[in-house]
This record gives sequence, C-alpha cells and structure tokens, in this order.
Amino acid sequence: MKIRSITYFANPGWPLNEAVLQKAGDFVAVARPTYEAAGYEVQTARLATVPYPRIMPSLKTEDVITLAQELERKADALGFGYISLGPALPDFPESYPIIPQVLTVTKSTFFSGVIASPETGISLPAIRACADIICQTATLDPNGFGNLYFAALANVPADAPFFPAAYHDRDEPAFALALEAADLSVSSVAAANSLEEARRNLVTTVEKHAKALTNISQALENQTGVRFGGLDFTLAPFPDAASSLGTAMEQLGVRAVGLHGSLAAAAFLTDALDRANYPRVGFNGLMLPVLEDATLAARVKGEILTVTDLLLYSAVCGTGLDTVPLPGDTQPEEIVPLLLDMAALAQRLEKPLTARLMPITGKKAGDLTDFNFPFFANSRVLELRSSPLRGLFGGQETFHLRKRDSSPPPV
Repeated sequence: MKIRSITYFANPGWPLNEAVLQKAGDFVAVARPTYEAAGYEVQTARLATVPYPRIMPSLKTEDVITLAQELERKADALGFGYISLGPALPDFPESYPIIPQVLTVTKSTFFSGVIASPETGISLPAIRACADIICQTATLDPNGFGNLYFAALANVPADAPFFPAAYHDRDEPAFALALEAADLSVSSVAAANSLEEARRNLVTTVEKHAKALTNISQALENQTGVRFGGLDFTLAPFPDAASSLGTAMEQLGVRAVGLHGSLAAAAFLTDALDRANYPRVGFNGLMLPVLEDATLAARVKGEILTVTDLLLYSAVCGTGLDTVPLPGDTQPEEIVPLLLDMAALAQRLEKPLTARLMPITGKKAGDLTDFNFPFFANSRVLELRSSPLRGLFGGQETFHLRKRDSSPPPV
C-alpha cells in the first residue's frame, strides 16, 4: 500500500496569496517525511483549490491561463507535483470551454467539470460542455493523454483527494490522503479459505493502516494547524497483477472480469471496505481504471470487459469510468448519453462518480493501444455503443433525480 497523494486544499485567491501558498509549502515539507518515516511511500503531494470560476469570476481565457501557469510554477517550487483548479460549474457556463485552451499551455494542472450535484441536479448543458471538452482535449496529444487531466463530476463533494476530482470549498486549508491500496484486496483474498475470512482480512488490514495513518495525520493537524479531512481508502490499482482490483475480483472466483459474477465480486470488496472503521473523505470504493489495472486491461484486450460493464459495476462500488480508451473519432454527441447515464446513477444512488474518458487519435474500436508509459497497461480501444440523444433529453434542461425511497407508500 502507498500514499498516492497528500492532497492539500486551499483558496489561493487572486492575485495569489503568498502567505496561503507558503503555509501549504511548509505543511508538505513536514508531512511528507513524517509519513515516509512511518514506512509509507508517498508518491506525490498535490494542491487543490476552490473552483477556478470562484477565484477568477471574470473567466477571461488569458486570465485563467495566467492563474494556472503562475500557480503551477509556485506550487512546483513548494514541493507540489500537481495542482487542481477544480471544476467548471453549471452556474458559470462560460467556465467549461476555457479548459482545453488552458490544458494546452500547462504541464501539471488538472481540471474537472460538474455535470450533476445534489444542489443543481443533472445539467444537460453541462454534460454537453464536458463532452465537448473531452473531444477537444483528445487532440492535444496523439495518445489521448490530455484527458488524464480532466474528468466530469457527478455528486462529487469537496475535499476528495484523488485527482482530477479534487477541489476545496472554503478559505481555511485542509489536507487528506488518497491511498493506492488495491494490493490489500489481492493479499486479503489470496490468504483466505472462505468469503468471511477474505472480508475479515480486508477489514482488519485496512483498519490497521487507517489507524496508523490517522494517528500521524491528527498529530500533523495539531502541529501545523491544518485540518485533517480524512482518508480516501479507495482501492486504487497499479498496472501489475499484484496491485490489480481485477486480480482480486477473479481470486474470488470470477473466471474473467466482465463475465457474470463480476458485479458480485465488486460489491463484495466494497462491502468489506464499508465495514472498516476510519475517518472517511472522498470516494472510498473500488477504482476500476482500465489502463491503470493490468487485469482489467487484459480483459478489455480479450474483448470480455465493456464500457457497459464498467458503468454497471459503478452502481455497486466504484468511482465511475476511469482511463477508458475510446475511438479517436468519437463525437461529443456520442459521449453525452454515457455521461447522462453516469449522472443518473450518481443521483439515484446518492454517490460520487466521475468519468475520465480517453479518445485516442487514429485508433478505432478494437485496435490495440501502444502506450510507452510506465503507469499504463496496454489494452484495446473500447466500442462506445451510443448515438445522439433526441427528444426531451436533447434539450437544455436541468432536472433532479431523488434517491429511491424503499419504504412502503402510505396507506
């Protein structure tokens, strides 16, 4: 298990508040070696801000570019590997089309776009705007890497520490940990002789690490005055078999992820995680990123696992759709229905979900990927079974879906 990110949340203001940034840098300078001294590898430190439309309400493209580049430079000097300027917001429709232009001239800046939230409901215009961003951003790099830096958000709360979803919602700073912990599920299932033992193993090992990390984090809060927001123990994978959620799912008895039984495996692992006791923030589910998980990539390559399957599993576990390779000629109108489905799941189930989709220039459905990137496993481009929406869903409305009420109707 590793700490994928110590994520620091702040409102840097504009012009950038040097005191706020220095406090962030001072915190990371203390926090990183403290976790490492306790035996935890820290992959990155990341800085997430309040949504950029609230920092730069004029939303002039050149101003947002200046903000991003200046914050990127200062954050790097302070020890942060990446920054997130948070999401475009439905209340600021002009905030969406700026994103591809800013991504063109930045190196380590992440963005997102809200398509649904408990407050705003599901925004059809925002869904279309995010679909446009995905297709435009796909052309920034021939491998589609531009979309590593963007995700559409549905019901994602503030202070979730995983990028690209991370953003803050207040002036006072905070920090949280994003954990790369899929290997815990693999070892917990492999060591078990029964489902009950597998569940108990996972709960026990998660709680052991959570207790140690919480104690360190609370001590850091007392030392620095920066609020500890919690742990996101989402079982995030790495592209080798020992750190693959797909491996853990198959160890439970599913012959190949994508076949029937896979949903039950995803639900079982998430249920075990739900039973663990620790301070939570963010997603705390299964992360099923096709290109970051060796087994999932192999099942897509073998034409077993589909986009529909991944969306289905999101209903019982995870963070949505992540690093999904799509044909390079995918049009925004084809992405809109997929984002709408995800938003509906998020609202109906009252859970956070994201979509990080990667159309790859020059590739069509069924083509093999050829990434030369150590954090990706090569796979196959997935078919997107979609066509443009029409009728009422083709309009510009915003609507709410309530969580399903399972109580009996009044007599």
